[in-house]
Amino acid sequence: MAGLLAGLAMFASDVRADLPEQTQRDQLRVCADGNNLPFTNEAGEGFENRIAELLADDLDLPLEYVWAPQVMGFVRNTLELRLCDVMIGVAAGYGFVQNTNDYYRSIYSLVVPADSDLAVSSLDDEALKGRRVGVVSETPPLVPLRRVGARVEGYALQTDTRARTPAREAIEDVAAGRTEAAVLWGPIAGYYAARQTPPLEVVPLVDDDTDARLDYRITMGVRQGEPYWKDTLNDFIERHQDEINAILVDYGVPLLDRHGQLIDPLAASGGQDDE
Repeated sequence: MAGLLAGLAMFASDVRADLPEQTQRDQLRVCADGNNLPFTNEAGEGFENRIAELLADDLDLPLEYVWAPQVMGFVRNTLELRLCDVMIGVAAGYGFVQNTNDYYRSIYSLVVPADSDLAVSSLDDEALKGRRVGVVSETPPLVPLRRVGARVEGYALQTDTRARTPAREAIEDVAAGRTEAAVLWGPIAGYYAARQTPPLEVVPLVDDDTDARLDYRITMGVRQGEPYWKDTLNDFIERHQDEINAILVDYGVPLLDRHGQLIDPLAASGGQDDE
C-alpha cells in the first residue's frame, strides 16, 4: 500500500481539484498508521481504532482503513488523494486538514520510576539539572529541558513505525535504567508507562512554569471544503463524548478540561462538564 501511495502522489493535484462534497457513503474510510500504538494498529488495538469502530457503528457503515506510515506526506498521500475520508486524531489548528471540534485535550507528561526523586511538575525544576532525560526530538519539552541543564537523550520524531517506535523506546529506556526520566506526549506516556514491569509513574505537566506549549486539543481531520461531513462528525462527537472519554481513560490518556486542569479519570467517562 505504501508503494501505491507514493506512486499516486504525483497525481494529487488533479484528484483534489474542486470535486463536490460526497454526501452519501457506503463505508467509513479511515486514514491511519498500521503500527502506531496507542493510537492505531492493523490489529485494531489502539484507542483511535476503538473510536473509529464507535463512529462506524453510529453511521451504520462498514469500517475500512487505508494504512500508511504517519510521516511527512501522510495527508497528501492519503486524505488529499481521496483514498480515505477522515483522520481520527489531529491536533487542532493543523493546517493540512479541516478540523472538527476537539474531542479531548491532553498534555505532555513526565515518566519516571515509581521511587524516583524526579517526579517534578515543571520542566524548569532544578532537580532535572544533569539528569538523563529522554525526549522526542523537535517536540516542545526539548528547549526547556536543555535550558535547565538536563542531559537530553533524543529520540527521532519522524520515523517509519514499521521499523521502530522511538517514543516507546524512550519509556523502555526509563524502565531499564538507561535514562532517569522521559517527557512525552501524554497519551503515549500513559499507555507505555502502564505496560512496564513495574509500571512507571506518569506526571502530567499541568503546573509547568516554562513558556513551552505542552497541552493540545485533539480533533478529527477531514478535507477542506467538506462542511457536511465535518458537521456529521461534530454531531457524533457531541453525542458520544462520554463513550469517547471512557475509551481514553482505558488507555491511560491524561485528560484536561477546558481550563487546562486534570480531569479525574473516575469522573471523565461521565462527561467533561467543567463549567
